Amino acid sequence: MVPDISLFTLALLCLAALAAGWIDAVVGGGGLLLLPALLVGLPHTPTAFVLGTNKSTAIVGTTAAAVTYVRKTPIDVRTALRIGAAAVAGSLGGAFFAAGINSEVLRPLIMAVLLGVLVFILVRPAFGTAPAPTGPVSRQRMLAAILIAGLGIGFYDGLIGPGTGAFLVIALAAVLHMDLVASSATAKVVNVCTNVGALTMFAFQGTVLWQLGALLALFNLVGGTVGARMALKRGAGFVRGVLVVVVIVLLCKLAYDQWFAA
Repeated sequence: MVPDISLFTLALLCLAALAAGWIDAVVGGGGLLLLPALLVGLPHTPTAFVLGTNKSTAIVGTTAAAVTYVRKTPIDVRTALRIGAAAVAGSLGGAFFAAGINSEVLRPLIMAVLLGVLVFILVRPAFGTAPAPTGPVSRQRMLAAILIAGLGIGFYDGLIGPGTGAFLVIALAAVLHMDLVASSATAKVVNVCTNVGALTMFAFQGTVLWQLGALLALFNLVGGTVGARMALKRGAGFVRGVLVVVVIVLLCKLAYDQWFAA
């Protein structure tokens, strides 16, 4: 199944993939841009194919960002992979149930969570900017991170997707007391795992436009690499600023879909 789209629409989708890769690399949430762009650019394509193609694109940029972070900043790869293993299981489950999801029920809940997150970030200016504590992570915190960031957010990523990276950054910073650069780096490794799980299910169901996804993935790759380098260069303050903007945009998007979209 290859959609019939104009060259102009294809160019806009490529630009959206490029920008989404940058956003994903810095703080997550590139799906806020790419997924709506795909829905608008492919109006006659079944939603399942749009979701699957979005994953086939996002996984490339996220992987490039993860590699850049791992090479340039010290992160606990073992911790990231332990959470990531749970994220694969969660995203597989989410993608399996994606076809029957009632977004009208989920949107208000997600908006309430995001509003609480935004208030938390704004009233605590130092959140995620202090140096991460040294020493091993306790079993209780590791279990909480596996359940929340792995299974929970992984399930959400497979089910819906947009904002997953931002949720991961916030959860890892809050539960494991990481600074925002370290949590963003760790989130990329976990996000690769959620994308692998979701894409595996979409591919199994045959709902991926591989040719379009491959083209968009090239632009997403460039955006992800550039974004990761900027985040590493500019530090936690820069990541925090982008995080606030992404959370606000996600809130506005969900509110529009809930109350104003036809």
